[in-house]
Amino acid sequence: MTHRVHGPFEVNLAPQPVEDSDEAEVLGRMRFDKRFHGALEATGLGVMLFNRSPVEGSGAYVAIERVSGTLAGRRGSFAFQHNCHMDGGAQRQSITVIPGSGTGELAGLSGTLRIRIEEGGAHFYDFEYSLPDH
Repeated sequence: MTHRVHGPFEVNLAPQPVEDSDEAEVLGRMRFDKRFHGALEATGLGVMLFNRSPVEGSGAYVAIERVSGTLAGRRGSFAFQHNCHMDGGAQRQSITVIPGSGTGELAGLSGTLRIRIEEGGAHFYDFEYSLPDH
């Protein structure tokens, strides 16, 4: 059975050095940490690689994020794979639970996450997921 949960989250980004300083204007790397609230009460830690496009509203990022905490009262951890881009302001997101990454009561978790950033910069998640026996 598929479940849907949503809630707010905060994210902190920490730029990391880029080996080739000539590419630092367009290529970047960041570490990030998140705090999810609501039915997903957890922390997320990840690493992101991104490309800044010279075209306004365009670019892309990929990331791996480890999430630990509770989901609908079930404790454990899992990982997300992010593959997202914007094309002239049109956003496409693919953020999925990495198969087999669930631990503890979240073993067998599968699902997809969607990120919403509202006016003023507030971040929200919409998480559609399935768990065995849930």
